[in-house]
Amino acid sequence: MTNIRKSHAGDGDRILEIWRSAVLATHAFLLRADYAEIEKEVRDFLPSTPLLLAVDREDKPLGFMLLDGSHMEALFVDPDYHGQGIGRRLVKHALSLSASLTTDVNEQNEQASAFYFHLGFTATHRSATDGQGRPYPLLHLEIQQQPKI
Repeated sequence: MTNIRKSHAGDGDRILEIWRSAVLATHAFLLRADYAEIEKEVRDFLPSTPLLLAVDREDKPLGFMLLDGSHMEALFVDPDYHGQGIGRRLVKHALSLSASLTTDVNEQNEQASAFYFHLGFTATHRSATDGQGRPYPLLHLEIQQQPKI
């Protein structure tokens, strides 16, 4: 059983480990120099950023999500736990907090795109570059919470 909790200062190293392993497993399209630049940016802000963590029974983080209102800025799951419902659980939790949810996904990250489309996200538009202007196209996605009848 996976629980969701807020991150705390002691989670920083594990959060970075999850980010690195997930990116290395799913972002083969990144140029080495871009990966190094992005990793530095992530190291500088991610460990101290308030996140929601999916943790196991021993409280070990298995994945994390960064929410800014109803926009999911980041969702990463340790690749050793892909396909076990952790990402789905984090998205479901986000939808319990907001009637709709938006996110961006690298178009070249086919695993992540497939995951989001499987959950019911739809593409609202596409950008030719990422948020920092690098040549990695983004799909802008949205999902609406299904009304409970």
